[in-house]
Amino acid sequence: MKRRVVITGMGVVSSIGNDLSTFEKNLRNGTSGIRHFPELEQLQFGCQIGSRPEIPAELIDLYFTPLQQKQLQADGVLYGALASAMAWRDAQLAVGETADWDSGCILGAGLAGADVIRDSVYHIDAGNTRRLGSTTVPQTMSSAISAFVGGYLGLGNRVSTNASACSTGTEAMILAAEHIAAGKAERMLAGGCDSGSPYVWAGFDAMRVTTRKHNTTPTLGSRPMSATASGFVPGGGGAALVLESLESAMQRGARIYAEIRGGFINSGGQRGGGTMTAPNPEGIKRCIQGALNDAEITARDLQLISGHLTATIFDAREVELWRTVLSQDSSFFPYLNALKGLTGHCLSASGALEGVATALQVYAQFVHGSVNCEDLHPEISAIIDPENIPVQSLDVPIEFAASSSFGFGDVNSVVILQRFEHG
Repeated sequence: MKRRVVITGMGVVSSIGNDLSTFEKNLRNGTSGIRHFPELEQLQFGCQIGSRPEIPAELIDLYFTPLQQKQLQADGVLYGALASAMAWRDAQLAVGETADWDSGCILGAGLAGADVIRDSVYHIDAGNTRRLGSTTVPQTMSSAISAFVGGYLGLGNRVSTNASACSTGTEAMILAAEHIAAGKAERMLAGGCDSGSPYVWAGFDAMRVTTRKHNTTPTLGSRPMSATASGFVPGGGGAALVLESLESAMQRGARIYAEIRGGFINSGGQRGGGTMTAPNPEGIKRCIQGALNDAEITARDLQLISGHLTATIFDAREVELWRTVLSQDSSFFPYLNALKGLTGHCLSASGALEGVATALQVYAQFVHGSVNCEDLHPEISAIIDPENIPVQSLDVPIEFAASSSFGFGDVNSVVILQRFEHG
């Protein structure tokens, strides 16, 4: 039998809050973190708006020594490390002098060290290799985030980094939960991070998948499910969740935000209409159904779907695929919302940020609004009741919620959370 897995700590570093209370407040109020960046205008980007955390120096000093901060010059690694440190503290877990053999982490990343890589290339091309310094490799290797956090917290169990584009954070949650459920660990940090650098965003700008219509109205730029959506808004950030066996959490009297009821990871194989940038519809349907099966629930048990929903042409298709799998008529459908209207698309951090948002909604029993979709796309309003996509937050009971991520490379992941009944 699988062991039950619960969420006992969370940390978030984002444009709408660097702590859980601020993050939840802005979720409830629909406060956007998207703004105009003069540097993008100077670099002649088509999309000159984005989403990036603003982190006060005092907050960094609270968690990291000056020596540790030298290893955190890469902004994406800093976001993930800070979120992980916050989550560990939120779970009221200690950091020991010896390795914690029962605890580990799976922390995903994209190009978290993009700025450090850029500076390194300049030094190398100028023949100044010796000026790279001793922290270049730890900040630019793919596993920079898990390596730092593993040492910072003394984690002695599995310590690794996954990378599956936009699916990364959700995938990390599922992999970590499976590790605990199999009895291989008691606690795992899971999450994702990505840089808020123009050197990451530039490729998407060149692909023309980012919006170019809201450079003077940044908070209106990210429009998931809207008829006037014109592309996504790039972002950066980090989020982490402490997953723990129910036995361990109960034994130490931990606060439990939600239970990880199940999840599923797959790929469409870039077949059947799937490509590097477009999902195979059959792959998504199988992923959704696989998550429901793993959670041992039916479609009608769901009260909330946190969609991938990027404000691109695929939003309507995503909703249609959920409708097909859930096989419900238009008079009944779970609540559906999109975090990216507030944060933009934070790439490899997006699934983790949405995972935290979903857990908060399950714990506090509310559904955050989806901003900028007052003009709901007609293909969406034709298949589900628009009232199931609230523009403003609602206080409603949530028993089961799904958080989904569908990424470049035709990769998919869906995790299902359940409200935990104490006592």
